[in-house]
Amino acid sequence: MSTQQTEIQSEAAQTRRAVSNILKGSAGNLVEWYDLYVYTVFAAYFQSHFFNSQDDLQAGLEAMAVFSTSFLMRPIGAWFFGRYADRKGRKAALTLSVTLMSAGSFAIAILPTTQQVGVWALVMLIFVRLVQGFSVGGEYGTSATYMSEAATSKRRGFFSSFQYVTLIGGQMLALLVLVILQNVMPKGDLTEWGWRIPFAIGGVAALVVLWLRRSMEETVSEEQVLAAKAPIAAGEAQPGTMRLLFTQYWKPLLICIGVTLGGTVAFYTYTNFILKFMNDTSGIAKTDTSVINFWALFIFMLLQPVYGLISDKVGRKPLLLWFGITGVLFTWPLLSTLAGTKDPFTAFMLMLGGLLIVGGYTSINALVKAELFPASIRALGVGLGYAIANSLFGGTVPLLGAAFQKAERVDLFFTYVTVAIAISLVVYIFALKNKKTTHLDREQGDAWNRPAKDDDKDKDLLNV
Repeated sequence: MSTQQTEIQSEAAQTRRAVSNILKGSAGNLVEWYDLYVYTVFAAYFQSHFFNSQDDLQAGLEAMAVFSTSFLMRPIGAWFFGRYADRKGRKAALTLSVTLMSAGSFAIAILPTTQQVGVWALVMLIFVRLVQGFSVGGEYGTSATYMSEAATSKRRGFFSSFQYVTLIGGQMLALLVLVILQNVMPKGDLTEWGWRIPFAIGGVAALVVLWLRRSMEETVSEEQVLAAKAPIAAGEAQPGTMRLLFTQYWKPLLICIGVTLGGTVAFYTYTNFILKFMNDTSGIAKTDTSVINFWALFIFMLLQPVYGLISDKVGRKPLLLWFGITGVLFTWPLLSTLAGTKDPFTAFMLMLGGLLIVGGYTSINALVKAELFPASIRALGVGLGYAIANSLFGGTVPLLGAAFQKAERVDLFFTYVTVAIAISLVVYIFALKNKKTTHLDREQGDAWNRPAKDDDKDKDLLNV
């Protein structure tokens, strides 16, 4: 057998292994995000069981406030699971996170209502959402790290894009369940008890993923796990510790937050808050908005690998610039036009236009962040950077949007989204470089067919 044939077979084997591991890792991501999003998708049906307000807008605002509380736990979950993943392995952390999410979904499915136990129903709902926020806080950074490490070097953009394929898929699955239940159940039954069904589905799905993740390959080296257990030498920091992150990698952490800020605000605007926006501001029927969201998200999901493949050819930075520049220019026109339309097709096209912009961020952001950190601190750095920005900005989008709606000043919300994207655009322009050697290049093989440089370590921390 020739050397060329051997190389082709070796590459094919690596691709098969990557596909297998990516599927197992991303399946858990899908379920985790389904469990997270199903709350907002079904909020209009269960909010009367936990919030006493007779005003639908006020009850919706309170429901979104509880949704936002789960984001308070994101940084804590990112710290715990990031540390755990960098010290014990990615597989162990991902298995634990999906277990907690499963327990949370089953809990919501059987929660008593305010009519049964009074204010304790709301207390229990908030507690469960905090647990789920803790779980998702750990899932993002660890899965982003795992999928970037499990990918083949020449197709990192393509493979890592499946994190958002499954993340969007989770929301689509929640919408699909909503559409099905809306069509097979009377509205009264759906409001009375049917809203519990999607949470039970999420719990069962998480148990299936828990079984799948048992056969995932580990990407953390045995040396790193042993180093995490070894006694600390004077002046040194162990893998996966806050000391290592804040003393040696604080600059990449700040960049990670800046990369995330505008993207997470835009993403939650066009995939999460948009449902309530079309219902309450545009005045489009709930049944129509469910269908609009489903098909727009379906196209958005299919485009993620396309964006990822493009990044494998042109680099990561051009896609981020696409998102930043078009987001600044078109956010206001898209949202203001959407606010004034009642036509479902027009609303669909406007939502899809926003998602085409956001795709420049969602498809590759996990990889961009993973490339900023070495393996010893990658899960903690990516997870914490994402969680801080997500908790402060992304997670508050539904709450801020609902508050601006109630005050009849949605124009201020458009400004907020635009400014957030502009801040991240500045980071993309000045803090990132295109097609430069990264930590993943040194560890897993170079993405652009260049020889590694031993003397080029510190200065490339911010290069993407």
